[in-house]
Amino acid sequence: MLNVTLFAKKDSPACDEARGFLAELQKQYPHRLAEVDVESDSAINMKYGRHVPVVEVGPYTLKNPISRQKLQMTLGAASDRIEQLEKLDDPIYKYKMEKSKTLSTGDRVSFWIARRYLLILNLFMLFYVGLPFLAPTLMNLGAESAGGVIYRIYKPLCHQFAFRSFFLYGEQPFYPLKEAGMSGYRTFEEATGIEGVDDPYSYTRFEARNFTGNETLGYKVALCERDVAIYLAILGFGIVFGLTGRRFKSVHWMVWLLLGIGPIGLDGFSQLFSQFNWDWLSAILPYRESTPFLRALTGAFFGLFTAWFAYPNIEESMNETRQYYIKKSAVIEAGG
Repeated sequence: MLNVTLFAKKDSPACDEARGFLAELQKQYPHRLAEVDVESDSAINMKYGRHVPVVEVGPYTLKNPISRQKLQMTLGAASDRIEQLEKLDDPIYKYKMEKSKTLSTGDRVSFWIARRYLLILNLFMLFYVGLPFLAPTLMNLGAESAGGVIYRIYKPLCHQFAFRSFFLYGEQPFYPLKEAGMSGYRTFEEATGIEGVDDPYSYTRFEARNFTGNETLGYKVALCERDVAIYLAILGFGIVFGLTGRRFKSVHWMVWLLLGIGPIGLDGFSQLFSQFNWDWLSAILPYRESTPFLRALTGAFFGLFTAWFAYPNIEESMNETRQYYIKKSAVIEAGG
């Protein structure tokens, strides 16, 4: 028996007419009719809303206007195709037919994720970037053991250099190295008394990594300035993407490379290579230490354009998954 899926909307004369044609052809081409309300899902509405009624039978699709003759020809072609497949006794076809009759646990989990993936991603990003801000808060409240746990959790995920981190509850929001050239701010060396941090081979860098702060200077966030900007930008885009109905189109990969990868790569690698103390390189690339503003700006650009490139592509994939399971559920409910 054929499985026919009708994508329709309420109070549509054209959809009522298509139902009538299908009812008239029921005896000639026995079928199970599964209806999907296009307004039940935004992706389905975007795909089918302007074309309803839409009839799908196997690989065949009819869009409005649908005549009785077109529908009869399509049902006939689908019926002949199924008859041929059954004669071939194809195991793959049999497997697909059996699988289409039930919603497994895996199907339900996949459908649940496809419907809520953006909420899951946003909550994850909120937790991931929020927890590092909890660490200095706990330290400030005197819960040093609990704050220390968060620093240890994030240590494998970030360098946590105090001179490249934001600080809360202290005199300044950051304490850059003197090489950053930021007037009006106490340098990390002045504030902490830890010297020689500008040398990437110096042991004092480990001191700077392990330095969490104190009551006077405040306490550092458990992620560096650049990472904070990256993940906040991803979270911000995810929230806006959801509030605007997920209608953003993915930016071109060249835009992502130029505006996302380019600035952060230029700032990060020029800083990295300039500090290796290689004589041949020092002549063309003088020692430089990036500023908190540049780290935050390039990190935000990377996070924003990475999310802008990735999220719409994820949405497109999830759209297809949702449509598949909505249609499959409708067919199963119709007795397929």
